[in-house]
Amino acid sequence: MRKTSGQANILRQGLLHRAKMLTVQGRTTYPSGMEQMQPGDQLRSAGGGAMSKAASAKDRVDNALSRLESMVEERLRAESARAEELSKRLTKLEQQHDELKRVAMDVEGRLERAMEYIRSLLAADQQ
Repeated sequence: MRKTSGQANILRQGLLHRAKMLTVQGRTTYPSGMEQMQPGDQLRSAGGGAMSKAASAKDRVDNALSRLESMVEERLRAESARAEELSKRLTKLEQQHDELKRVAMDVEGRLERAMEYIRSLLAADQQ
């Protein structure tokens, strides 16, 4: 069966589109079967001795946990210091609030006495 020129153009465009794509189907970035390691294989440590994959993974996990613990402890110290600072600030604000309440009550009492005095003057003036 012979392809028409229209069908050939469609196929050609599809191939050009695939060539422009970043990844090509059928190719992989994983190492070939011969390069892959199997469970229990030995890795070479920096000192030249053999080290199992499990021991290497355990060391990496221990190292990551240690770093995480130190980060958590540092964060805890920072948050503790911040909490102490906020507590001091809250205490100071509460004291200021109490002082302002006392002043407001004093002003209110003075205003009431002044209004009573003005009323008494007005009453005396009208008599």
